[in-house]
Amino acid sequence: MLLMLAAIVIAAMLAVGFFNGANDVSKSIATLVGSGVTRYRVAIVWGSVWTFAGAAAAALAAQGLVAAFSGKGFLTATPDGSGFILAVAIGALAWIWLATATGMPVSTTHALTGGLVGAGVVAAGVGGVQWPVLVGKFALPLAASPIMSTALVFVFFPLVRAGLGRWQDYCVCVQQPAAMAAATTNGVAMNLNASASGVVVNQTEFCECSPVTLAGVTVMDSLHWLSAGATAFARGLNDAPKILGLGAVAAGTLDVPLSTAFMLVAVAMTAGSVMRGFKVTETLAEKVTPMQPIEGLTANLVTAILVIFASRFALPVSTTHVSSAAIVGLGLKRDARAVRWKTVGEMMLAWVVTLPTAAAISALAFYFLRLTTP
Repeated sequence: MLLMLAAIVIAAMLAVGFFNGANDVSKSIATLVGSGVTRYRVAIVWGSVWTFAGAAAAALAAQGLVAAFSGKGFLTATPDGSGFILAVAIGALAWIWLATATGMPVSTTHALTGGLVGAGVVAAGVGGVQWPVLVGKFALPLAASPIMSTALVFVFFPLVRAGLGRWQDYCVCVQQPAAMAAATTNGVAMNLNASASGVVVNQTEFCECSPVTLAGVTVMDSLHWLSAGATAFARGLNDAPKILGLGAVAAGTLDVPLSTAFMLVAVAMTAGSVMRGFKVTETLAEKVTPMQPIEGLTANLVTAILVIFASRFALPVSTTHVSSAAIVGLGLKRDARAVRWKTVGEMMLAWVVTLPTAAAISALAFYFLRLTTP
């Protein structure tokens, strides 16, 4: 019975990982689509690859978040058995699934926190929840991160424009050797292999796809791709240990090494990203505010920096809040009228109800589970 319950908890953990991927891949690649750099499918695959890399790297760099989301230190005493953590998973999973189905970007971090509160109150009473820990370690980072994200967009954008703006009219082309002499008349070339091809950095007007161009992309778009990858990596790094916190004890019961459990979570997040990542990406890419590539690049840099910093110090910030606030900041920077406030209002309402909804579902789940589980 104990092994079966542990297996159920692991399955629930992986389901949360799947829908986390489906909802959260959008936060790293929506700017690529929204600014016209690429199509949805290509962007989603790119974000999924880097999500997997970040989730796998979390096994080495972000284990502090595992304990935080397993209930340790959150309650005066963590209930015995698997019912408590399974109830937390059920509450988070139900809400993330519903939000993903309706295209709303919501926070897995908020949902898990709500699940811990709801199941914790049923398990140990109101007095059994460490409310100062909830406020200091969970609520404050979650509340401060979107404000910081919006503010940093205003700080970073002039710096990015000043440092990289002149590269907007340049491109990078991989060309055959025969074209190198002609191409370097107006640009700078670097030979990668004398017998193969070369890389040409040139003004955009001279980099139009010619028969000898094997691949070409503007310098700004190249940097935008890299920033999206960094954001997806940061998201995986921050979210994977939170999700694993649900199944850490169950993994030990089943003699699954922690490194293997991290890889399972990484695979689940990646699968969700690839299979169900379109709907929420569409919301952030097209329904919040118009954006240019250099603006999307700025939003991704802000998101990646904040989330990687938070992961390093085990701060449970929400990638959803950070990324969405950065995109809203782009609209505010341009003109408040450029922001589609109806969509933003719906997003904020979803954020507000995430914690209490997940808490209520988890509370009900634990109430019934403790009647039937050890």
